[in-house]
Amino acid sequence: MQINMTSDNPFKHLIDLASERFGGKALIANDDFFASKSGLVRASEPIFIPGKYTTKGKWMDGWESRRRRTPGHDWCILKLGVPGIIKGIDVNTTFFTGNYPEHFSLEATYSSSVETSTSITKTKVQWVELVSKTPLKGDSHNFFSVNSDKSWTHLRLNIFPDGGVARLRVYGIVTPNWEHLKKQKTPIDLAAVPHGAQVITCNDNHYGKMENLILPGRALNMGDGWETKRKRVPGYDWIVVKLGTTGRIKKIEVDTNFFKGNYPDSCSIEGCRYSDRNLKPEDFSGSKQLKWVEILPKTKLKPHFRHFFDKALTKATLSDSFDYIRLNIYPDGGVSRLRIYGFAEK
Repeated sequence: MQINMTSDNPFKHLIDLASERFGGKALIANDDFFASKSGLVRASEPIFIPGKYTTKGKWMDGWESRRRRTPGHDWCILKLGVPGIIKGIDVNTTFFTGNYPEHFSLEATYSSSVETSTSITKTKVQWVELVSKTPLKGDSHNFFSVNSDKSWTHLRLNIFPDGGVARLRVYGIVTPNWEHLKKQKTPIDLAAVPHGAQVITCNDNHYGKMENLILPGRALNMGDGWETKRKRVPGYDWIVVKLGTTGRIKKIEVDTNFFKGNYPDSCSIEGCRYSDRNLKPEDFSGSKQLKWVEILPKTKLKPHFRHFFDKALTKATLSDSFDYIRLNIYPDGGVSRLRIYGFAEK
């Protein structure tokens, strides 16, 4: 059963499987006359620019079809950036006030092959309904839970009869192909989102969201990393990442890209092996007895620099396997990316 949620995002602890940051794409739409279908998966929040027009009409930040004059409805097919189990969605109609769809529905399919915009529309594709035809509110976040434990790769967003949607956020759990990944002969990034990694918690993310730390690619700017406020008391800041699977670590990358006057003076990294891979944020604040093992001793960092550590890693790293990683920064500051290269435990 799908439930319309409140304006507060109940799925913020999950990643957006459809985001362009992870390779999400709008493959094909029957109509995107006013605003391109690609806007649906745009990572940025929608904006409105008064007075901005194109040759077709008012510029809008999202996907918008023309006014339908025939029976039927409009639709768009999207490829998720990473396959995953969908737990919730946000059909965001921000800034669409008199031109949002009255209703929507959502269908999904799984395809192990790379589908083109042409082949995905063929009748052989079996679409499964995730959200039945449901009313929408204009200029709003429309949150719905999804009751499905299957993994999906493609979605079909149907809007009735026409109109505009600013963003489609698809929140869920990544389902990597570990049978294939465990056969890799070179180290993979165990802390990568496409491999199922998650940022679990941190003690401070005043300036930069903690989730930014393991986003694909190098940071786009200083706001695209994890940054804490200035520490005025003794101590240090920290952040915990759950690896995509239990693994052995061979190399670590700590990138301070764009952090020039606010990078940490130094960092250290610890690892934890724990049978329960579903620990909650509060479990890392003392409620559970977790045994942390030093992986990288306290090491000086440079500003705006991509650091790689392999020989500096402790001997324990070579023999132990880990589920969780804790990056400690001294005393505070910003780190744009953390990469943990290694092998999945077989």
